[in-house]
Amino acid sequence: MKNQNLIKWLLFLLLCVTWGSSFILMKAGLTSLSPYQVASIRILSAGILLTPLLRKAYKEVPRHMIRPIILSGFLGTFFPAYFFCLAQTKIDSSLAGILNALTPIFAVGIGTAFFKLRIGWIKWLGMFFGFAGMTILLLGGTQIINTTYLGYTSFVLLASICYGLNVNVVNHYLKEIGPLNIAVIAFTALVVPTSIILALTGYFTDPHLMNGSWTRSTSASILVGLLGTGVASIAFYALVKKAGPVFASMVTYGIPLVAIGWGIVAGESITAIQIAGMVVILFGVRLANK
Repeated sequence: MKNQNLIKWLLFLLLCVTWGSSFILMKAGLTSLSPYQVASIRILSAGILLTPLLRKAYKEVPRHMIRPIILSGFLGTFFPAYFFCLAQTKIDSSLAGILNALTPIFAVGIGTAFFKLRIGWIKWLGMFFGFAGMTILLLGGTQIINTTYLGYTSFVLLASICYGLNVNVVNHYLKEIGPLNIAVIAFTALVVPTSIILALTGYFTDPHLMNGSWTRSTSASILVGLLGTGVASIAFYALVKKAGPVFASMVTYGIPLVAIGWGIVAGESITAIQIAGMVVILFGVRLANK
């Protein structure tokens, strides 16, 4: 039992670190590439990485499970990747983080309405504290959130709804399928559509393709694809199976902690209010794990 609990927390920590670092890499990609190109390269690189395992995955997964797995790929990766890249062209990461933290609430709401999910009041309380702590953390900084492009927040909300729906699909339909096999089939199914989108944006024919800044943006997008999409998605599927949809979706509360950590490394200061927000987040996540 102790080993299982340790594995859950290690997976949770891994996801917080990889997804929390992904925002920095996406910003780097967007310096020279369009949102559609960054998202396409991100997904495509993960799909190519897992392609050698495709034959083995198809042998081990029952045929009737293929469609739910591909659906999970679109809900959990394809649509959110494009939504987030579009949102980050106009809105602050802090505002995106607050809205993305609605994911656990969407997960529970969708699960209760359509997947017969039932959770106790302690988990509800944990979600409340987690969201409150994350809001304190992001609003307690020294920078003021820019609300000029509020319309772009709808992209983050759509991504959060996709995440909430996906975690229920995985928990309800894919419990018996190994996390690696889910990731392999889901991401390789996205190789063709992302390649088409990348070609339509003119990426392969752009005269600046080999320029230094262009290459750095592409490298950042590939890195976020290999780690923040490929590796992280395998860990996420495993966490849903071991801890359930509520605890797994609360990874969104841990992501800002990593973002703050990167800020400290870069020389930014942290306020007492932000420290209080971190404590409240950790308390909420602990409650949700009960």
